[in-house]
Amino acid sequence: MEIERQEKYPTSTTPEATGENVTESRIVFSKKEILKEMKKQLLLAGPLVSIFLCLGITQMICVVFVGHLGELALSGASIATSLASMAGYTLLRGMGSALETFCGQSYGAKQYHSLGIHLQRGVFVLLVMSIPIGIIFANAAEILKFLKQNPEIANEAGKYAYFLIPGFFSLSLLECHIRFLQTQNKVVPLMVTSGIATLLHIPICWVLVFRSSLKEMGAALASTICFWIIALQLMIYVYFSPSFKETWTGFSKEAFHGIPKFLKLAIPATVMLSLEVWSLETVVLLSGLLPNPKLEASVLSISFNIHMLTYMIPFGLSGAISTRVSNELGAGRPQSARLAVYVVVILVVIEGIVIATMMVSGRKVVGYLFTKEQRLVNYVGEMLPFLAVSHFINGIQTVLSGTCRGCGWQKIGAIVNLGSYYIVGIPSAVLLAFVYHIGGKGLWIGITMAMFVQAISLAIITSCTDWEKQAKKAKNRVFGAMTVTDGDALS
Repeated sequence: MEIERQEKYPTSTTPEATGENVTESRIVFSKKEILKEMKKQLLLAGPLVSIFLCLGITQMICVVFVGHLGELALSGASIATSLASMAGYTLLRGMGSALETFCGQSYGAKQYHSLGIHLQRGVFVLLVMSIPIGIIFANAAEILKFLKQNPEIANEAGKYAYFLIPGFFSLSLLECHIRFLQTQNKVVPLMVTSGIATLLHIPICWVLVFRSSLKEMGAALASTICFWIIALQLMIYVYFSPSFKETWTGFSKEAFHGIPKFLKLAIPATVMLSLEVWSLETVVLLSGLLPNPKLEASVLSISFNIHMLTYMIPFGLSGAISTRVSNELGAGRPQSARLAVYVVVILVVIEGIVIATMMVSGRKVVGYLFTKEQRLVNYVGEMLPFLAVSHFINGIQTVLSGTCRGCGWQKIGAIVNLGSYYIVGIPSAVLLAFVYHIGGKGLWIGITMAMFVQAISLAIITSCTDWEKQAKKAKNRVFGAMTVTDGDALS
């Protein structure tokens, strides 16, 4: 198997090093190179998938337990979880993803001391951001009522949301430490710590939901406890392990000096991720305006949880490609970065086919994981073929979004997501659901259309990229001399 590539100069040298003008030559990626890169990505993606799956599973476990308390409790918890994703988790995860560019390219350039500075800067920014998020969630019930949600469901959601507030501060620590470890290819600790927390989460959630007076609020508290368990484990590991003697050199005031530079990537990164997730959450909220809102909200929420759980696999691959691209660009190896992108697309297509097949095959039984009510189970079964299609398409755009983060194209990604979801996706979803009366299925079809536009757009941008220029841009970013703008991403 061979993939053709274009290279302006050999990966081991640069025009600056040789003092020569070089012409473009045709180079082919050999089967050996492809397999080697595939192995690197799988070794990196495996543990990343595990921690993202564990984080997703903890949320799903909460919904599963609450689902056995009744339809109202499930609707309230589902809406609160959706709000948490929209106004909390996504914002923090987006801000933290800027570290994939900064830490990844610094590590590739062997500027190891910079990683600890970037980590501290990221933690500070995210903790500050958690304060207004907490204030929003303290008033969740009133906000949901203002958005015309059912008052009874809004009150239940408000109680659930209140116990999620401490979790945002732990997530701030967690997201930054995940990126710090990920960009150094030290991901096994992520798998171990998340696995421990998930195993503890099940009995904690069971006790708090079924053996305490908290009921559904106990599930929210269990989720918060789980986040803190993982975050504290990672902090202890990073601060005391000799493995980080070069990248973690202690606390430094320098972390406060580069905040504007951090925000220059963090804000577009947050917008990029938020625009996508908000559109999905908007679909769940819109389901509350359909006829029979309790049924539609519950089914769309279950569908969303299934989507997010399976999404963790391509999201892990997205983290792997972000690390591979940022490391290789930082090290001045642009064609290795290009090869990494080709390989991850192959991997995510295979993954998409497997997961989509499983969804369609198990459509009659998956609903029982969330509820015993037959009409909900049947409706979930009708939704799963649509989820299968969206998962396949979404996987491709997810890994290409990871490429954006590795290169520092967050502004470009934000523009693509804005057009895909808010010019195509949501208007289509509203039209299909409320004008053509297709209901929840129409809402999901509209979002799938947005994913398709997003994937095609990112594929075109990536295929037109001048990788040598991206390597120079990474060098400028690492050494603080940004001279190439985001608009130069295309050749």
